[in-house]
Amino acid sequence: MLDELAAQEQALVLPRFTHDDAWRLGCLLVTLAREREAAVTVDIRRGGQCLFHYAMEGTTPDNDVWLERKARVVERYAAASLLVGERFRAKGTTFEASSRLDQDRYAAHGGAFPLRVTGVGVVGVAGVSGLPQAEDHALVVAALTRFLEEVRTSWSA
Repeated sequence: MLDELAAQEQALVLPRFTHDDAWRLGCLLVTLAREREAAVTVDIRRGGQCLFHYAMEGTTPDNDVWLERKARVVERYAAASLLVGERFRAKGTTFEASSRLDQDRYAAHGGAFPLRVTGVGVVGVAGVSGLPQAEDHALVVAALTRFLEEVRTSWSA
């Protein structure tokens, strides 16, 4: 699983990430969630600023807290929150037991993914909360994959 998660991060590198891109990616996440009949909260941040936030019917303020905790993990480790958690598990421990970070502020559970720009590095976080962690992660990966395909198509047109 570690190899698959790392491969996703290598593949999902963006050529740029603007405020308009955040809007398009956020709307795409909401659309995919609706298609899957998944009640989630979507959050996209860049440089500490929330650029997109949407809470679907059926979510609660707890989803906002989870998103904040997962985003902090991405910002600290420059890796997907699920990948960080899996790295700890691969070492025979858990994030909670070994990270020495406040568990009320950090959560290495799936659903937050780094927004990495070519030649720049991690500039933000796209996150989802409301599903089991692997499904949260998969939803973000699906949206980023489609978003990147659309960006490449529009640039080549």
